[in-house]
Formats: sequence, structure tokens, C-alpha cells
Amino acid sequence: MASVRLDGMLKEFSSKLSFDTRANTVRAVLEELEAAQPRLKFRLRDESGALRRFIRVFVNGEDIREKKGLDTALSASDSVDVLHSIQGG
Repeated sequence: MASVRLDGMLKEFSSKLSFDTRANTVRAVLEELEAAQPRLKFRLRDESGALRRFIRVFVNGEDIREKKGLDTALSASDSVDVLHSIQGG
């Protein structure tokens, strides 16, 4: 199973910061995560389902924006990191 980790900035919205999944795409991981942790809904993705610009997702250390985005495929040995970028001016 792929392992998923959320950064500490998201702990306010999720009771778990790590879990294992059988999801086969990043999109499926986020759907599973949002279903299990409803407070994350619309925190990670907007109403159209696109990642919010301040959320970064990495699979095995590679930004999914440089891969196939939310359709990036996962295998059982993959590690998925969901990070909340710091914003400000």
C-alpha cells in the first residue's frame, strides 16, 4: 500500500497525519482523504476539483505538477506527501 503523509500545517483539519492507501492515483488519494476527514474538503482542492495553488503534492519526492497532476499513478511502494505552502507578503 502507498503511504500518505500530511504536513503539520494540516493537523487542524485532520485527525491523522499519515495513513496507508490502496488508491491508484493521487486524485483517488485526495478523494479518500476528504471522505475520511471532511474538514479537509475544499482545503486541498477547489470546487472544480483542482489543487489549490498553496497545496503541493509530491510522489516519491517529485512534484505531481511536473508529472500527470492529480492523475499521477501510484504503486504500492510509493510515498505521497501533501504539503501546505506558507503564504504571505
